[in-house]
Amino acid sequence: MKRVLVALAAPFLLLAAVLAPSPAAATPPGIPSLSTAQSQLAALTVAAEANASTYDRDLFPHWITISGACNTRETVLKRDGSNVVTNSSCAATSGSWYSPFDGATWTAASDVDIDHLVPLAEAWRSGASAWTTSKRQSFANDLSRPQLWAVTDNVNQAKGDKDPAAWKPSLTGFWCTYAKSWIATKHYWGLKLQSSEKSALTTMLGYC
Repeated sequence: MKRVLVALAAPFLLLAAVLAPSPAAATPPGIPSLSTAQSQLAALTVAAEANASTYDRDLFPHWITISGACNTRETVLKRDGSNVVTNSSCAATSGSWYSPFDGATWTAASDVDIDHLVPLAEAWRSGASAWTTSKRQSFANDLSRPQLWAVTDNVNQAKGDKDPAAWKPSLTGFWCTYAKSWIATKHYWGLKLQSSEKSALTTMLGYC
């Protein structure tokens, strides 16, 4: 009987592993509640993207020094990792990092990218082209909101500059947090969004 119960439970355990991010995963600050995210989403301006051809990553200076020898990337690696050890230059020499986008865990910092949840190019097309360089620098190094995440490097590269209408994390259990974080970031920084993007975010909030 015990073997039968284990066999029946196995598919559900596998599904849970696919849907749910690790409860031990560190998260950036400022992730809003569902109701707040819904209100913020409703307040965002829907408009077509603009100025895509004039985007230049160098217009968003990063990574900047945060404290001592630590820049923004190194600060996020320490914040989001477990048992992170750094050298005198603040480079992570050991530790582990759980990537909430895909559920992978890495023990080498070189396997981890710091994702701009709202990509820099996406921000540019959504209103940041009108900002000062100083404001774009603040956006690109924003540690006060859920904008910077330590994730698997090739997953971050696959995401590129896509919005949620074109790319979503493979872990559907993370969709709620991803959408709330995206909305909070765009709301704080006064960025616009497209109608397809808004529809995708609404769908993702349905997973909360």
